[in-house]
Amino acid sequence: MLKLIKGDHIAVGQWKTLTLAEGETPHNVRLPAGPVLVPLSVWRARRAELLHSEYEHGWPLGVWLAAEESPEAIKGDLDDFSVVAIKSDSFSDGRSRDAVRLLREHYGFKSELLAAA
Repeated sequence: MLKLIKGDHIAVGQWKTLTLAEGETPHNVRLPAGPVLVPLSVWRARRAELLHSEYEHGWPLGVWLAAEESPEAIKGDLDDFSVVAIKSDSFSDGRSRDAVRLLREHYGFKSELLAAA
């Protein structure tokens, strides 16, 4: 399970963070009801289903990116997300700062950004 970090505190709130367990694939993982943060692989595989749940039930939707995944992969989808989380393998890893800068300055993402560990 991912720990979501907002500022310098663990973010306690509404989000269910989906991770793939052994044997699960983006296509067969069970999607939880309610506000959910999904990994990029699940977003790519189940985009239509996730958007349907978001619009039909009003559940907020977010995506989380692994340290090696670029925000460029979601730049055309940013309007669909209430939050984007960036997972970092290390706090000294500059990739997460670069990802935040890309999302805010280049892609104009105005919604919530969280760190994930």
